[in-house]
Amino acid sequence: MTQLILAIDQGTTSTRAIAFETAPEGGLQPLAVSQVALQQHFPRPGWVEHDAAEIWAATLQTCRAVIEKAGGVGRFAAIGITNQRETSVLWDAATGEPLHKAIVWQDRRTADATGALAAAGYEPMVQAATGLILDPYFSASKFAWLLDAVPGSRERAARGEVKLGTIECWLIWKLTAGESHVTDATNASRTSLMGLETLSWRADLADLFKVPLEGLPDIRGCADLLGVTETSLLGAALPIHGAAGDQQAALVGHGALDPGDAKITYGTGAFLVANVGATPVTSTSRLLGTLGYSVGGAQAYALEGSIFSAGSAIQWLRDGLGVIADSAQSEALAQGLADNGGVYLVPGFTGLGAPWWKPDARGTITGLTRDSSPAHLVRAALESLAYQTRDLLDALAEDGAPRLSVLKVDGGVTANAFAMQFVADICEVPVERPAFQEMTALGAAKLAALGVGLIDDLDDHPVEPPTRWEPRMAAAERDRLLEGWRAAVKAAIIAAP
Repeated sequence: MTQLILAIDQGTTSTRAIAFETAPEGGLQPLAVSQVALQQHFPRPGWVEHDAAEIWAATLQTCRAVIEKAGGVGRFAAIGITNQRETSVLWDAATGEPLHKAIVWQDRRTADATGALAAAGYEPMVQAATGLILDPYFSASKFAWLLDAVPGSRERAARGEVKLGTIECWLIWKLTAGESHVTDATNASRTSLMGLETLSWRADLADLFKVPLEGLPDIRGCADLLGVTETSLLGAALPIHGAAGDQQAALVGHGALDPGDAKITYGTGAFLVANVGATPVTSTSRLLGTLGYSVGGAQAYALEGSIFSAGSAIQWLRDGLGVIADSAQSEALAQGLADNGGVYLVPGFTGLGAPWWKPDARGTITGLTRDSSPAHLVRAALESLAYQTRDLLDALAEDGAPRLSVLKVDGGVTANAFAMQFVADICEVPVERPAFQEMTALGAAKLAALGVGLIDDLDDHPVEPPTRWEPRMAAAERDRLLEGWRAAVKAAIIAAP
């Protein structure tokens, strides 16, 4: 019987498990899937939390469901994990129970702490070591906040009694019944605590953020053996043989393995990752230097731009304003207008990410008139995806990256043909969407399949050809729209408290 890979895709809004099998024509293809929505907690403005125990329960539930659908645990060769990055968990090593709700990557509660470090002049040192700027986005300040919030936990972490980790680390601990406290190098690269060239924790950074090294996991390669599941959980002891943060996993899933290849994932946020090769590149335009993947002792580095609000802007239209009944309705409303009517939405709901990095910015709408309608707000939200993407591509060009020949896209928003055509037009680059959309899960599956020996390399090809959008907007129209966008961003930044 064909051996399968079980991919766990733990995201910001849901937890999924997908079974993959090798396709006769090459590559991996999905066989079964199970998904559970994840509750969001917003205890204060700018604060976002998840319940790590809920994430674990959903992971176990979806894995068991997929194993049953696929014909039993005996068909599976290994597990791969991909996860929402930077989200930080603190738990008791003896009981395996979380000591506080997990702090989500979107959370801005540590803005004062990272701002103070930046004001004290530490950002150049942190960026040189890690590729990252000082921002509450990353895990180190979240770890420090958790250690401060739970009395005695910093001292207990130094004694090994309390553990710190990102979501994949938490899930590996639970799947192995506490036998493996490990993380992969891509997730470690998002903490502000790992040296980007050495792929090891740095004591000076741990001291800077007041995070005990003893509480941190061991760092492994993305296709290394990360642990073996406790037999009773899934019915057999399965090796966990692959892991990567969701955006790096999507890079692998897309097959963007050569320098100059790039992808953007439009999910809750949007994340552009461009492969820059075997040597880290320090950005001069406020992009992030990061690790693309580490396999077999070889590294691929990347530059990344992070957009904090992408799909979440569409969710706000649906759940917050009630102007659309579902996400699919947004395309018809946008297409029903001749143009945007001069209305721009800057979706700074949790601050602005790259290249602005303004954690205090808030959502801003400009250009409203008496003629503006709910449809104009919908169109402005969809258009903001393209404008923010263009900002990232411009920053990438400023860092000396070669011009893209194609932009590979994935994520739920890519089902909106209006939005994808607008991205192609504003960014002046062809846009390709793969037929199979779950690039994060596919990337995790490919890493696990490589680690366990089911495939020989990561360079496989999709079974079906992608959908493609070509740029067709006149240059003068593009320039006019971008001028309006940049004025809107300036207004959002000026209005920040």
